[in-house]
Amino acid sequence: MTTTFDSITIGDTIDGPKFAVSRESIRLFCDGSLDYNPLHLDDDYMKGNFGKTNFGGIIMHGMNNFGLITRMLTDWAYPAGAIHRRLETRWLKPVKPGDTIQPTGIIKAKQVTARSRWVLIDVMVRNQNDEKVAIGEAMVEFPAAAKAA
Repeated sequence: MTTTFDSITIGDTIDGPKFAVSRESIRLFCDGSLDYNPLHLDDDYMKGNFGKTNFGGIIMHGMNNFGLITRMLTDWAYPAGAIHRRLETRWLKPVKPGDTIQPTGIIKAKQVTARSRWVLIDVMVRNQNDEKVAIGEAMVEFPAAAKAA
């Protein structure tokens, strides 16, 4: 069933796809983003202390969370003709090969303006241990309501 602006209620949830993180998926994201930071590719580089942390091995690119959230929003909004307009995120916990992550969203506000209709969504990504690895906020714009003839 396609979501419509009128059917959305504050507190509604959106579930995105699960994503199994592997060394190969991390490598593919490096290739796609052209970011070959050793954080994502070199276990030896990641064995030492990294600032105040020690990850003990490579970690997934944080922007991969961003991409997974974007896919969730696009899959949800596109059938209704809505457009994903804004996404702000903050990384909370590293994601490593072997983790499985899943984005979710919770509708927190709706607004109607003279030219458009907006929905604000709290977004997050959790790992297989139900720990939040990323949080943020997204805005989706729905088409203006048709005027009565």
